[in-house]
Amino acid sequence: MGMRDLVYSVYLRRLAARIDPARSPRHIGVIMDGNRRWAKAVGEHIATGHQRGADKIHDLLDWCEEAGVELVTLWLFSTDNFNRPAAELEDLLRIIEGSVRSLAETGRWRIRPVGALDLMPGDFARTLKEIAAETADNPGLVVNAAICYGGRQEIADAVRSLLAEHAERGTAIEDLAQVIDVEHITEHLYTRGQPDPDLVIRTSGEQRLSGFLLWQSAHSEFYFCEAYWPAFRKIDFLRALRDYAQRQRRYGA
Repeated sequence: MGMRDLVYSVYLRRLAARIDPARSPRHIGVIMDGNRRWAKAVGEHIATGHQRGADKIHDLLDWCEEAGVELVTLWLFSTDNFNRPAAELEDLLRIIEGSVRSLAETGRWRIRPVGALDLMPGDFARTLKEIAAETADNPGLVVNAAICYGGRQEIADAVRSLLAEHAERGTAIEDLAQVIDVEHITEHLYTRGQPDPDLVIRTSGEQRLSGFLLWQSAHSEFYFCEAYWPAFRKIDFLRALRDYAQRQRRYGA
């Protein structure tokens, strides 16, 4: 082990020791940004950047389990990503499918696709649903694979689902308008039944949500990291946890 590795290891242990496990987030959302910029910075093809980013997910989930996190939402593919060049899109979908399969093959985690899967190619969407069923009884943390996900799309789908449900019951639109509230819509989100994220991490230095978990993140804490996603390290993760643990969450009080 070189001197640099030794110093890193010592600092990592000290940082981990200073984080109170009782103050760890229960649900973490991650905007894994910067794959293409990382690839450009190191002189690699874009597809290589996406693959390195996919490989990093296993490390992240290991770190989350060590920290006592119960639920992780990973933004793998945005509805806006359909605007990318066809060749890149083909590579990206292939890499995402392979990544989700590799997570399932560990037998450790429960994979739960969240997003407008009906907008995806039929075989791809079917594979995701099969993986969700296959991993439903796995013992580890829950992994929301946000694929074909957009916050506005999710809210629109939730309202559409709510209206369709009440139409089947024969509820008049006037009556529904009198009683509809936040909880009614929450019950129709992709993440229904799950706690909202305590912490949202975004890599690559960008400081915006870009539509990620718009509804659910109303009271979340945010942590923005300069590292591109493929270069995200355990030390970056622990710094995010340390920052979160030091905050006083008042929920508007």
